[in-house]
Amino acid sequence: MNAETTTQKPVTRSQSIGKTRYMVQVGMLAAIAVVLMLFDIPLPFAPSFYQIDLSELPVLVGAFAMGPLAGVLIELVKVLLNLVINGTSTAFVGEFANFIIGCALIVPAALVYQRKKTRKSAIIGMVLGTVIMAGVGGLINAFVLLPAYAAAFGMPIDALVGMGTAVNAAITNLPTFCLFAVVPFNLLKGVVVSVITLLLYKHISRILKGEAMG
Repeated sequence: MNAETTTQKPVTRSQSIGKTRYMVQVGMLAAIAVVLMLFDIPLPFAPSFYQIDLSELPVLVGAFAMGPLAGVLIELVKVLLNLVINGTSTAFVGEFANFIIGCALIVPAALVYQRKKTRKSAIIGMVLGTVIMAGVGGLINAFVLLPAYAAAFGMPIDALVGMGTAVNAAITNLPTFCLFAVVPFNLLKGVVVSVITLLLYKHISRILKGEAMG
């Protein structure tokens, strides 16, 4: 093997600055997301442990500006930062749910937008992401998260269902809990985050040196 085949191209100064900017933006957006997690809004149709926040807003903005992988990284850093700062009150079940369900919104929306960076594709991506998030949220809550939450705290599933019944008489078992509490919760969250992103993205993307929506 000669020297020519083993020589690697040196990293240019602009590439190094680009990588640094990328990581700084990921950290900055994740930190903003953690702050937004502090402002929870309870919903009348769901138990008290389902509270809406806008922490996916900076994640979605970052995913649009820097790509779906950046969105996943921001989501992960957000969850880890929140764990370090605030700890967990859900035996890590809530943090796992936040990451998986957040990615279910962010990744499809960003993938659609990356193919054609227009306002129309952004809207299509966010609608698709919201629907996928609602579906994934309902399924993962029914088969993984709620059973894990109940096991972690030594509660029967019926006790969780009862908390749902107390605020919504249509909730009578685990499937109806997910259908009438979890799915509407995620649909509402996706719509709210999407609308605000649509209003703010063009301005924020300039700061991030991304492309503005057409």
